[in-house]
Amino acid sequence: MWLKLTNLIDNLINGISMYRLLMYYLIALIIIAIGFSAIGVMNYNPIYIAISAAVLVFACWIINKILAKLFNAPINPESAILTGLILTLIVPPKPTGYSFLFLIAVSGLAMASKYLLTINNKHIFNPAAIAVVLTALGPKQSASWWVGTAAMLPFVIIGGILITRKLRRGPMVVTFLIVTTLATAFLPASGGSHIFSNLENMILNSSAFFLGFVMLTEPYTSPTTKNKQIWYAAIVGLILAPQFHIGSYYTTPEVALIIGNIYAYLTGNKLKLFPTLFRKYKIAGDSAEFAFATDQPLDYQPGQYMEFTLPHEKVDNRGVRRYFTLSSSPTEGQLKIGVKFYDPGSTFKSALLDINKNTSIVASQLAGDFILPKDPHKKLVFIAGGIGITPFRSMIKFLIDTNQKRDITLLYSANSEDDIAYRDILETARKKMNINTLYVISGKGSKISKPNSVNGMIDARLIKTYIPDLYNRIFYISGTHEMVESIQEILSQLGVKRANIKTDFFPGYA
Repeated sequence: MWLKLTNLIDNLINGISMYRLLMYYLIALIIIAIGFSAIGVMNYNPIYIAISAAVLVFACWIINKILAKLFNAPINPESAILTGLILTLIVPPKPTGYSFLFLIAVSGLAMASKYLLTINNKHIFNPAAIAVVLTALGPKQSASWWVGTAAMLPFVIIGGILITRKLRRGPMVVTFLIVTTLATAFLPASGGSHIFSNLENMILNSSAFFLGFVMLTEPYTSPTTKNKQIWYAAIVGLILAPQFHIGSYYTTPEVALIIGNIYAYLTGNKLKLFPTLFRKYKIAGDSAEFAFATDQPLDYQPGQYMEFTLPHEKVDNRGVRRYFTLSSSPTEGQLKIGVKFYDPGSTFKSALLDINKNTSIVASQLAGDFILPKDPHKKLVFIAGGIGITPFRSMIKFLIDTNQKRDITLLYSANSEDDIAYRDILETARKKMNINTLYVISGKGSKISKPNSVNGMIDARLIKTYIPDLYNRIFYISGTHEMVESIQEILSQLGVKRANIKTDFFPGYA
């Protein structure tokens, strides 16, 4: 039942980029707030909310456009719009007189932070958070976090769960909520405040849920690996507690977040690259590899992924940004991605097919825990579906180039032999590195003409037949969400420990 529910949710959100999902979520919250205010459920002027949203979004959009031209940077309108929508939900909706100027100022500070408060072309702070911190210090205008009300809470949580699921950052958000709840309950309080009233206020009338779901998870300013994400969440959750203070200074939600942003920057690999296309070529039936030269050296571990931003015209619902697991090895000196194309395809992938050496593209957010274990004696199983072979190509090429022999069995599922990508690398590894490779051809009527191939599916019978020592191995699975979930279920039914199963970050085809 749970698997069916999660599959239903994933099918709903996988056809849309996480940035578009977040945009629609924020717009929905604003519309709901306007409706509640109109009928008296919330004590705000609905017209003021609408005007504030329009001013903030437009100001962020136009200021970002101007700054992008001044700094000769690719324009990403999605990012500016999202910042404007977030600001709408956290700054007081009073677009009159001095408050109107405040809306313009906070928009300008948010956008400017992305270009000025940077190191190695990478901004450090969440734009909305740093903007309201600066306005609190300067014009003494603070964020009210008015979205944090009991009426809005169910909608914040429902949409927030979808965002967290899309980003695969559930453990981080859960850690944050647990720590801030415990800190609110047990940190010593002044003025004789009661534990239950503190908790009630934290749950029903605070910034905690919106901050956790929307701003804590923001990929550009949060850590890129799970362990660091847990520490980051705990730090922000602790500082968010209303009793937390440094001397006589009590922190605010935005201050808690930017302190967390500093931790994330200091402990992470925050590079932003502007790669140039070196070549593109076909690697399988509907798949191609894109090799890029980079403007600076990139140190990463085989199996990690990056976000690629490709501005283009007539953008569809899936946006201008996409995650790709790197198919290249750190030993190759180029950045490579393997991409499967569909008909009809997204505007992003259509634009990707047309790129040349003059195309502006940005690669950032190097991340991922889907990497080889440090212990070279661990026995491994790689299970790949289709273009899900890319992280394994990265790992295997790295092992070949560094002459590291490991006990690895690779099960690679493809619709036909023509859909097998990187066969040259895989065969080299089989012969030189003794990697036991089996190609599983699943397409109906597909014929087998090459060795080490079988017709069928990667199911329990096949796994038990070809991996007799499966309880002594670590399984790595990469492919579509449905394929990954299915293999996980099979391995669980076979009795493989969950700790011995690793899955690739694969945010759908969006």
